[in-house]
Amino acid sequence: MDEGRPLFQQIAEQIEDSVLDGTLAADTQVPSTNELAAFHRINPATAAKGINQLVSDGILYKKRGIGMFVAGDARQRVLDRRREAFARDFVEPLLAEARRLGLNAADVQNLIEKRGGER
Repeated sequence: MDEGRPLFQQIAEQIEDSVLDGTLAADTQVPSTNELAAFHRINPATAAKGINQLVSDGILYKKRGIGMFVAGDARQRVLDRRREAFARDFVEPLLAEARRLGLNAADVQNLIEKRGGER
């Protein structure tokens, strides 16, 4: 767990990561708030806050008396939201700095391709 971010957000992100990597497929039951709380040694209310955030985002849905399940379009919803965050948090600042340096789109693309090939 990351000390710098709220635990409920980290719980939600871990579940989203499992949706993205296929560990939790559509209509798969997710761990209960009590299971999450016990595993992470946190208050069940904190785990519930993370789960409830995912429900409000349409990533999970509740089957009354059974538990929480992954929504059918959850993977696409997570991808869409994370791609938008990536563009906002990384691409926009990159392009702003490129403009300040006098680089055009082709220059930036060449830099990315060059650096991407250095792995």
